Amino acid sequence: MTRDIHTVDDVMTMLDGLFSEGADRWTDEGSAWWDGFYADRSKPVPFFVPKPDESLAAQVESGGIAPGRVLELGCGPGRNALYLAGKGFDVDAVDLSPAALDWARERAREAGAQVRFHHGDIFGPVLAGKGPYDLVYDSGCFHHLPPHRRVGYLALLDRVLAPGGHFMLTCFAAGGMGCELPDAQLYRDRSLHGGLAYTEEALRRVFGAYEPVELRLMRAQSDESAYFGEDFLWTGLFRKSGGEAGRE
Repeated sequence: MTRDIHTVDDVMTMLDGLFSEGADRWTDEGSAWWDGFYADRSKPVPFFVPKPDESLAAQVESGGIAPGRVLELGCGPGRNALYLAGKGFDVDAVDLSPAALDWARERAREAGAQVRFHHGDIFGPVLAGKGPYDLVYDSGCFHHLPPHRRVGYLALLDRVLAPGGHFMLTCFAAGGMGCELPDAQLYRDRSLHGGLAYTEEALRRVFGAYEPVELRLMRAQSDESAYFGEDFLWTGLFRKSGGEAGRE
């Protein structure tokens, strides 16, 4: 008989283990899967293109988000991190996959961009002591988290985001892409079915501690566009109360 659960971290680890072997895409255990995903850079994956999200660019170029300290969660090959660095932001970017980070660093060298890339699990020690940040950006990390990991995600935002700072994310939109099963069913199935879809109402509830500045579907972009955009994704911008950071 074992009675090993003593902390919240123990509970999180136990719930992680309810998913099928190899299903983990959110802790260090998932890094090998992501390395395999990024191994073939020629795959026709939409977000492999070296273009920033259109929603991010729209906010930056309109002055809605001013240059400051930024943390990108799940940066992949670095397309948004490099864009932000080129616009005068001081950028930390973290990802689970060494293969993705190797690609991002290559792109940064080619562009002459200064970005601090970090390898690790966002729930682990890699972000210990980091912050505060004026902007936390997430394009495609959040929708790969199981329901119980939203707790740690929200705690991370609360810890690293400066008062008055912005949080911005891109995630699967219900009716467009992603799994729409109820949270409890995911544990019965032992799978996230490729990533979770969210409704506008669900995002407003999850991030209810923050002021919604903009929440809309991403605008699809043509191959000729300088920006990335797919209309099966939500894009949301939220502001933390207090302070002067990033005030519009």
